[in-house]
Amino acid sequence: MSPRTKEQYEKIRQDKKTLIKTVALKLFATEGYYNSSISKIAKIAGISKGLLYNYFDSKEMLLKEILQEGIQELTSNFDPNHDGILTQKEAEFFVRSTFTLMKKNVSYWKLYFSLLIQPLVLDFAEEHLWSMIRPIMEISNNYFKSKGVKEPAAYSRAFIAILDGIGLHYLLDTENFPLDDVTDLIIEKFIY
Repeated sequence: MSPRTKEQYEKIRQDKKTLIKTVALKLFATEGYYNSSISKIAKIAGISKGLLYNYFDSKEMLLKEILQEGIQELTSNFDPNHDGILTQKEAEFFVRSTFTLMKKNVSYWKLYFSLLIQPLVLDFAEEHLWSMIRPIMEISNNYFKSKGVKEPAAYSRAFIAILDGIGLHYLLDTENFPLDDVTDLIIEKFIY
């Protein structure tokens, strides 16, 4: 048997890191962040506690990476050309891709949102999350201002809050919620 290549070692490392985050997300969401110990995460992941610390310096860093990845995944389709200007087509693409993402992995997003709304987690991660969301809010404000909206900051907040609410309602009732129809309605009312 030949020795592993650098690429094989990196794949093993990334797979292990993904496993740890998956286990941690599930535990954080179902048992609460503060009730989920590093020891329990390591045990369920099938690794030693010491090895887990080779991937994450602390439980807080593990949480931050989980939250950051979720926010980045949800917002990755916002202003896709990264020019700081949101067009109608880009705004529509963002709305549609956000809900398509949720449809593809319902169980992940249920866990993610249940983790995110835990008060202790929100207090801990609030500034970190806002540093990621703030630029999106600014671009959104500018978009609605360019459309002639009187209170673009309020309109932008309402738009984002409505998207959050739709996502949560869909995750609570995936079988019956008319996500495609509601998506079309939001695009019609807010984008065009």
